[in-house]
Amino acid sequence: MSTKNDSTIISRRRFLRTAGAGLAGVTLAACGSGGGGAQPAGQAGGTTGGPLAGASIKWSSWGNPGETQRLKEFTDDFNQRTGAQSQFIPVPSDYEPKLLTQLSGGTAPDAFYSGDPTLSKLIQSKGIIELTELVKGSASKSKPEYFFEGLWGPARTADGKIWGMPVDCNPMVIWYNKKVLQDAGATTMPADLAKDNKWTWEAFSTMLDQVVAKGKRGFIQENWFGPIFAWATTNGGKVWDGENFVAHEDAKAKEGFKFIQDHLNAKTFTYSGSLPKGQGMDAMFLSEQAAFIAAGRWLLPVFKKAANLQFDIVTWPTNTGKQNEPIPIPTAYLVQNAKTPNPDATFAFLTDFVSKDGQIFRLKGGGNAIPSIKGADDVVSEGNLPANWKALTDAREVGYAIWPAQANVPGLSDDIFKTLDEVWLKGGDMDATLQKIAGIVKTKKGQ
Repeated sequence: MSTKNDSTIISRRRFLRTAGAGLAGVTLAACGSGGGGAQPAGQAGGTTGGPLAGASIKWSSWGNPGETQRLKEFTDDFNQRTGAQSQFIPVPSDYEPKLLTQLSGGTAPDAFYSGDPTLSKLIQSKGIIELTELVKGSASKSKPEYFFEGLWGPARTADGKIWGMPVDCNPMVIWYNKKVLQDAGATTMPADLAKDNKWTWEAFSTMLDQVVAKGKRGFIQENWFGPIFAWATTNGGKVWDGENFVAHEDAKAKEGFKFIQDHLNAKTFTYSGSLPKGQGMDAMFLSEQAAFIAAGRWLLPVFKKAANLQFDIVTWPTNTGKQNEPIPIPTAYLVQNAKTPNPDATFAFLTDFVSKDGQIFRLKGGGNAIPSIKGADDVVSEGNLPANWKALTDAREVGYAIWPAQANVPGLSDDIFKTLDEVWLKGGDMDATLQKIAGIVKTKKGQ
């Protein structure tokens, strides 16, 4: 699940704090219909029997009303199936500070969502339990090998220990407005170019030139982990090598950052930080003022409801001769409170929630993320919307959650993107900017 504010896309810093796979602040298309005979939302009581009869579990996540409705339905369904007395407690704002306050005061829920910046704090403070043996054990419905390898991020430490389970995920893809492209003279859509392995930086740049020549915006460039580092890694570059930041030295990564700057200078990219208030990225797309934007699946529930909007998605354009290169994947994790009085029942809930069936329940009906677990992709293809939905699963196959070396250092992501914000807004030397970021990294990490 991924975050968003009303009808406009989320701020980059809020996204980084709640980096959720799929929590996009948009109303789920089918949030009124649960699965498997769920009780009406809001009834926390389970059945009188079942393997967890009477077990009291509280759990929390962030989310908007549409998302929290579906999560309530899942909780009710879990209670019906197991006899548990589970209670979902949504926290729609200030999630991390509230959670950390609860943990320090001994009032935190038994299980809860964690974004990547929070996870390292929870591991270091021993606020959550290690899950490695539990998820490998006989009671697990979510064994580690069931999940896509690139999604672990900071949830699996260098020693192989697992501390959180990917709840679902949101591979970054390019969304495009068909009408804007057609009006600009494009005769072949990006998804068709991708099928022929012709979706390259050059092809993308040509379309941008055509669109801008017609007075529209080409691509809206945001400034956070997903749409910034994508240009480096889909060019075959490295941003991190283990614990070391290397984007200032890696030629392919530097070329990716330069690609952003060159397009911003040419006005074929528009920096989201320069847009007038109230003109968010998705609003520009909906009003047919922009041809391309970058996001995960979290935009689908909004876009599918927009009358006459003609849209599709495509994997990130590359400059390497390969069709798919590694792409960022915003991912959130479900973790277990180290001080829960009901550890067995809490783990039963956790493993059920992230299981194949649990993810299908939560994501079916046009949900705003895709599964992190193998074998559940029918929820992505249902309705054939977007038509090129396979771009999401293709991106997941080669993608990656945020690097632990970055996520595990408090404030580092904010410092990196604040530094980039200056050059995106004011211009400057990209090599010098990357060198500056390398210096910040060394200082923050004590290298």
